[in-house]
Formats: sequence, C-alpha cells, structure tokens
Amino acid sequence: MSTLGHGGASIGVARARALVREAGGAELCERLDHLDRSRATSVPEESSPDAPTQGETFDYDVVMAGGGLSLLVAPLLARRGLSVAVFDRARIGEAHREWNASRRELGALTRAGLFTEREVDELVVARYRDGFCKWHDGGTYPVTGTLDCAVDAGLLLTRTRALAEAEGVVLFDGHAVRALTTSAHGARLRVGGVTGTSREVTARVLVEARGSSAKTGADLLCPTVGGVVRGLREGDDPRAIDPIRGEILVTREHVEGGRQHLWEAFPGRTGETTVYLFYYASPKSVADGSLMSLYARFFEKLPDYKDGASELIRPTFGVIPGWSRLGPPPRARGLRTVLVGDAAARQSPLTFCGFGSMLRSLESAAEGIARAADSSSFVESVVDDAPVHAGTGALAMILANPPSAANRAALPNQLLDTAFSVLFEMGDARYGSLLRDEMGLADLTRFLVKTSARMPRVYPDVIRSLGVRNVLRWTSQTLRFA
Repeated sequence: MSTLGHGGASIGVARARALVREAGGAELCERLDHLDRSRATSVPEESSPDAPTQGETFDYDVVMAGGGLSLLVAPLLARRGLSVAVFDRARIGEAHREWNASRRELGALTRAGLFTEREVDELVVARYRDGFCKWHDGGTYPVTGTLDCAVDAGLLLTRTRALAEAEGVVLFDGHAVRALTTSAHGARLRVGGVTGTSREVTARVLVEARGSSAKTGADLLCPTVGGVVRGLREGDDPRAIDPIRGEILVTREHVEGGRQHLWEAFPGRTGETTVYLFYYASPKSVADGSLMSLYARFFEKLPDYKDGASELIRPTFGVIPGWSRLGPPPRARGLRTVLVGDAAARQSPLTFCGFGSMLRSLESAAEGIARAADSSSFVESVVDDAPVHAGTGALAMILANPPSAANRAALPNQLLDTAFSVLFEMGDARYGSLLRDEMGLADLTRFLVKTSARMPRVYPDVIRSLGVRNVLRWTSQTLRFA
C-alpha cells in the first residue's frame, strides 16, 4: 500500500487512479469510472421492451434494480410472502461506502426483525463520546448522540445477503438493467449479464434502488470520495484523529473553483479512520467534475487535514442524490415503480445521511412496497421524509451554489459558523435534533431567526444564491411544516 502524498504536493488524475486501483482493485476502479461516465454523458437505453398487459403472469412479485444498502428491504418483502429478485451490475451486497449512524437509528435493524441486538452490537466497530462540526476560521461545536457509531458496512451487507438468500430472494450478480418499461399492470425489464447476453423479466412492482444512476430528478448531488485510511496520527488536537470523537462536518478552506469542499472523519477499528471529502452541487454543474478528479484533491489535501503517514486501504465513494424541497420531488420513471434509498433522495439534504434515512424507513418501505404489489394502486413514496427537511433543504442548496466572486469566497463558512454557533448555544438536545432530522417548527424558526439576526447581511446573500422565488417558497414551506 502506498503512503499518500505530502501536503501541497500536486497529484494528478493519473496518480489518483493508480492509488485507488492499488487499494481497491480493478473491479472497484471500474465501478467508479462507470459512475463518472453515467454523469458525464447521456447514455441512451436500449429500445424499451413491450409493456406488461392485463392478466399477464409475472416472473416475480417484486424486482429490485440495485443491490446495495437497499438490499436490507429484500428479506422483509420475502417474509411477507412475496417473490423477490434483485439485479445489480456488480456483486449484490458489496459496499463501496462506509457508514455511521446514531445508536438509536441502528435499533431499526432489530425492530424490523433483521438482526438481534447482539448482532447489531457486532456491527458497531467504534462508538464515540461526541462528534463535532467546525468551519474554517471558526469555532468547534461538539454534539452528543449524533452519528456516534461506526458500522462495519461489509459485514452488514454480507449478513443481509445471506439473510435474503435464506428467505428465498433470488440474486442476480453482474446483471445490469439495460431497459425497462412499466404500465398500470406491472414492469418489464431487459437485463444483461457479463457475457453480453440479455433476458427479460416481469414483476408486479419495480423497486428502483440504483441511486444517482436512476436519474429521478434530484435537484442536488453530493459527489463523495475517500475511504478507510490507516496511519493517521492519534491525539486530541485538530491535526490528529481522536478515537472517541467523530468529525461530522469540517471545512479547511473557503470556496475554491466554485465549490465549498467539506471533510468528514469517523474512527473505526483500531488505527483505522474513514475519511470523506465531498461537496454539494446541482446536477447540471456536477458533470463538470469527475470522482477521480475529486480523488486527486483528496490525496493532495489529506495531509493538510490530518498528520500521519497515511495509507488508503479501502476506497469508498458515491454520488449521493438529494432534494432541496424547493422544487418537485424526485419521481419514479413510470407506473408500478417505487423509489427507495438514494434513488428517492428523501434523506437529509443538510447532512445527506442516507444510511440513517434507510434505517428509519425500513419497515415503512417494506409495507409500502408490499401494498403496491398487492394492488393496482401507485405508491408515491415509501421513504421517511422528516418535516424539518422543508427548512434545511435550502441550506444545502446555498452550499451547492456558492458565491463565484473571490472577495465573497469566505461567505459559506461565515454563514455556517454563525448558524452552528447558534445551534450550539441552543443546547445539545436541540443541536442534535437538527442533525438527526428531528427538530420541530418552533426550534427551527428560532434557529433561523437567531442566525439571521446575528448575521443580517445573510439576506441579500441568500436571495442572490437561491433567487426570490425559492426564498419565498422556502419561507412558506418552513412555516407550514409541523
């Protein structure tokens, strides 16, 4: 494993690719390239198969397109007596992300009947005293009970895959969805294997779980790269990793190249830390930057973020869709299709906690999909969407549209530092409630009013970033939610 570069050293895309390939292998590197290609170009699907007709006999009750974290739903569907098949262009149940969550969110795995409490405890590889957010040139704001558990993603999905197979779920590794069509009666998919051959399958309901590849109309995207890193110096100073603290959101610089980059770091097994670098963007602008170019920045800037002779031992990455709530929600392409996970983009638009969103939605998703498979009705959404998102979505949109003028490059960090200082002063419980998507209307209004009072020049900046129409929509939605 190669030791990563020194701070300030320029690392090009070719070198970044070599480091990712060395740590993750050729297959993982190909998955990253596939994500980049799917965003950079519009790849036309094959001609659509014929739509299912009334009275047709289906191969399965439910077909899932995508076999990542959404695989958690498959055994729950099978236990409800449904026949289920899962298709993925890679191996089903293999993670190319690492996750953290609050301990009570992990309890959903037990409540849904997937794992015992002892088995859930086995998935947690580290638990923190607290976590913190820190904005460049600003303060440090700790919070407890929020994203305080690091989860073994590989073990979670390995056990979920075994559970799905034991419940009779049929898994098709290396089978990409090449084309699909739906009708009021069901869905027909053309899927292709690694040999280039294809076949058609039908189902009463299609569960779309392909994340950003689903292209369902998300108005925010969060390109994210990083991975499990070994060799970072441990300690309690800002340049070190504290094994009992998570770094939830951290910035080390102001806007550069039209992007506000953020870091996240959470310790895992002894000597290992998951580190992410990411930014928020609109779908139109995100195509301008590849994940591999973001990896080049990650390798170049990591030594400026943390000390140590660091080694990347497991690359993790993704392009996470989000929804600001300022426009129409992401929608399924066609009838008899249900969105789950990242494809639904109902997770927090502020922290993009897709793992937490999936945990909170496990039982409601299974119930909604089963209801759709048992009737001819269309299910709009089966994913938990906390009301507070109506207020926090615009904050993510502001980050996705940072100021372009050099003399205003510090504005996002100044706004965030002001906002989080207000949250911190409101107390640990209220601070954590916002990050966990639990804050109520009264507290959210108080938070927004106090932030704007402390930084009155935020008004013209917000209007400039969002536009008058979106500001009015944001205000209306925030006041409506309960």
